[in-house]
Amino acid sequence: MDSATGALALEDGTIFAGFGAGAAGIKVGELCFNTAITGYQEILTDPSYASQLVLFTFPHIGNVGANPQDHEESTVEAADAARGAIFREPITAPSNWRATEDFGVWLEKRGIIGLSGIDTRALTKRIREQGMPKAAICHKPDGNIDFAALVELARSWNGLDGADLAADVVQEAPFEHTEGLWQAATGHQTALADAEFHVAVIDFGVKKNILRNLASAGARATVVNGNVSAQEVLALKPDGIVFANGPGDPAATFERSGEMIKTLVASGLPILGICLGHQLLGLALGAKTKKMAQGHHGANHPVKDLSTGKVEIVSMNHGFTVDPETLPPGVEESHRSLFDGTNSGLAVKGKPIISVQHHPEASPGPQDSFYLFERFAGLMRDYRAK
Repeated sequence: MDSATGALALEDGTIFAGFGAGAAGIKVGELCFNTAITGYQEILTDPSYASQLVLFTFPHIGNVGANPQDHEESTVEAADAARGAIFREPITAPSNWRATEDFGVWLEKRGIIGLSGIDTRALTKRIREQGMPKAAICHKPDGNIDFAALVELARSWNGLDGADLAADVVQEAPFEHTEGLWQAATGHQTALADAEFHVAVIDFGVKKNILRNLASAGARATVVNGNVSAQEVLALKPDGIVFANGPGDPAATFERSGEMIKTLVASGLPILGICLGHQLLGLALGAKTKKMAQGHHGANHPVKDLSTGKVEIVSMNHGFTVDPETLPPGVEESHRSLFDGTNSGLAVKGKPIISVQHHPEASPGPQDSFYLFERFAGLMRDYRAK
């Protein structure tokens, strides 16, 4: 394409030429597709997308614009979340009462490279059939693109296997969180002067809406880095512990934080694991994790709660999964994906420990799983009573 100002090169040599947007430059990452039809700002600020390039299957992106309230990162800088975004059509002009700037301008400020004008259906099909490839994306406003060099960059990148990316998306100092869920009339509420619970959140890349849901369930959160010791966490005297979401290979993060996690599991305190936190909990309990071919990324995934029989539509974002065949005695599968049967939750017999692979905070996504925060609050309430 002679007029191309952007391109995407896959490790197998496939090249998609199109039109650049957002930040100019070149970045490498793992290419995944996301099936959500809205919430692109929340997706691209989710720390779990660190070192990834997000292909949106919905063709029209940008109509909601961007605003400062919809960021999902709690502790990371812009460069530590998603590196690139790919669309079918050029970025749509904003048409939403909450928009404060154009999405393309927002991408540039965040340092995210955008690319439009390519066959996203063909690219999605390729990922579904062959898995998530290593890729390089570029935006060259002058059209001077070295396609061969892009392919070589994609091939030489190390990828996500064995990568402890969670170490790069958190801050050192602990911080408190009391902000509640967003309301149309008032925005995000800051309350919890008399919180019922105090929760220690182990930060591996925690999303803001997890903290907001905890607040709405009556929990004041102290967020601590995943490098802390179990003794430091227990010294906070929490009513419960949350292992948060985050990016990268859970086995690699477990090498760094595994002993702390196992000690906290043995403490007897109520525990909630989410996404990467769910995988790390599985490893601490004796299970194993494995890489998925295409992962799960979207806000329309069906998951069954095996304890109630209820089917929920949930938000997902992960490329690794807990292998249910490796669960030790006493650890049960609590949720299961109805797309491919992969594990989506764990529970421990006789202990106040629950976890889910999906994102119950649903930002973006439906609110079918908000109840999990109330279920966790119930575990903390019962633990106190005992």
